[in-house]
This record gives sequence, structure tokens and C-alpha cells, in this order.
Amino acid sequence: MSFFTKFPEMERADLRDLKKGIDSSFKEFSRSWGESIEAFFDPLFYFLVKFEKLLLATPWPIIILIVAALSYLGSRSWKLSLGAAISFLLIGYLGMWNNTMSTVALISVATIICIAFGIPIGIAMSKSDRLQAIITPVLDIMQTIPIFVYLLPVVMLLGIGKVPGLIAVCVYAMPPIVRLTNLGLRLVDKEILEAADAFGSNYRQRLFRVQLPLALPNIFAGVNQTIMMALAMVVIASMIGVKGLGVPVLQSIQNQYLALGLMNGLAIVALAIIFDRVSQQYGKRLQRHREGGNDV
Repeated sequence: MSFFTKFPEMERADLRDLKKGIDSSFKEFSRSWGESIEAFFDPLFYFLVKFEKLLLATPWPIIILIVAALSYLGSRSWKLSLGAAISFLLIGYLGMWNNTMSTVALISVATIICIAFGIPIGIAMSKSDRLQAIITPVLDIMQTIPIFVYLLPVVMLLGIGKVPGLIAVCVYAMPPIVRLTNLGLRLVDKEILEAADAFGSNYRQRLFRVQLPLALPNIFAGVNQTIMMALAMVVIASMIGVKGLGVPVLQSIQNQYLALGLMNGLAIVALAIIFDRVSQQYGKRLQRHREGGNDV
């Protein structure tokens, strides 16, 4: 007979007290620091809103031209560029343009944030085995913990809206860029680093002129995975008030609107394919360049 079977009332009382203590402590923290935390994230909120308004205010032909041009610059494939343009034309024709622009704004800002924080963390991990041992379990938790578990404290602190959704997307999407930046830097040939040291390179020169350029294919693979994971969070983010393609999908689930769910779901798939193919092709071009090819 186990301890908790022998003393069930004691177990329940202790567990109940622990839960109450955690809840009351977090509520007190929210009351004391909630406004300050919201004020801290205000610039991020205004940036996201302004960027979304800019996309919505830009005429659709210009958006499509920009998408086609960026697709071609990234992939050097006119077929992919044409496919991206046709996809956005169909999205507009089917009445999903505004939601798509909201989703593109959210994913773009989330990706920028993940890159801005993820690459420096990956660089720091590559320089210290001890730091890698500390951060790796944190990344494991970020990738495996159920989304609603960390969504709850974020919503309790910041309420319903764009910023909580953006934070949730970043928490879920950041681990790949951190892991692959660390991996790419660790895979740089030691002999190349020794040669850089022999030529008198300092730490900054070796990092920015040798290590990062050689690790770019891995880093871009991390960017690719970060974008894919951010897109996977679109529907979840809609549950806490984030506008975009996830809102109609959520409505279709609640009201059994099959056509609405399929169309908006396919729009998310189209965005995922465009981002995935362009970033993959660019990463492959970087890899060929590193191996001595001329296709840059």
C-alpha cells in the first residue's frame, strides 16, 4: 500500500494548498505587475498594428508584385514566383485578402522576433557547452509543452489580443532557429577557424566573416522551420483574439462550415508552401555557394 493510498486526505489537502498557493501568487503578481508588463509590450503592439495596416492599405497589385519579386530573389525560379502570384490572386478572388494580410503581418513580425533573439542565443550556445546544457532542456519544454499551458499565464497577464498571440507564436516557433544556429556554428571546420586565428582575426571578425557565413545554410533551415511552426499556430492564436486566417477556420469548426474551413485552410497551406519553398531554395543556393558553386 502506497503512502498516498494510505493517507489520501493528507495528499489531497497538501495538493490543494499547493494549487491555491500557486494561483494566489500568480494573481497577486498579475495585479502588481500586469500594467507594467502591458506597457513594456506596447511598442511591439503598435509595430504589429502599423505593419498590418500598411499591408491592408497597400493596393493588391503592389503586394502581389512584391511577393513575386521576393519569391524570385529567394528561389531564382520564375515558376515559383508565378505560382506565388497566382496563389495570392486566388486568395483575393475568394475574399480572403484581409485575413491573409493579417496573417502575413503576424508571421513576419514573429519571425523577425525569433531571428532577433534566436540567433544570438544560438551563438552563445555554440561557445559554451555548459550554456548549451542549460538552454537545451528549456527548448525541449518550449517545443513539447501543450500550447494552452503557456497560453494561460500569457492571457492572464496581457488579456486577449494581438500581443498574447504573438508571444505564444514566438514561444512555439523560436526553438528551431536557436538549435540550428548552434548546430551550424559547431559544424564549422576547426581547421578553418585555426586558419582565421593564424591570420590574426579577432573574435568578432572570426564570427561575422568566417563562422556565420559558413553556418548560413543551417541558419536558414532554422528560419524555414520557424516560419512553418509560426504558421501552425495561426488557428490557435485566433482563439485569443488574433485576426487572420485562423478566425474563419475556428468559426467553421464551431458552426460546421466545411467550405469556409477548407478555403481558409488551403490559404494557410498556400502561404506555408510559398515560405517553405522560397526559404529552402535560398538555403540550397547558400549551400552550393559554400561548396564552391556559382549560383548565388
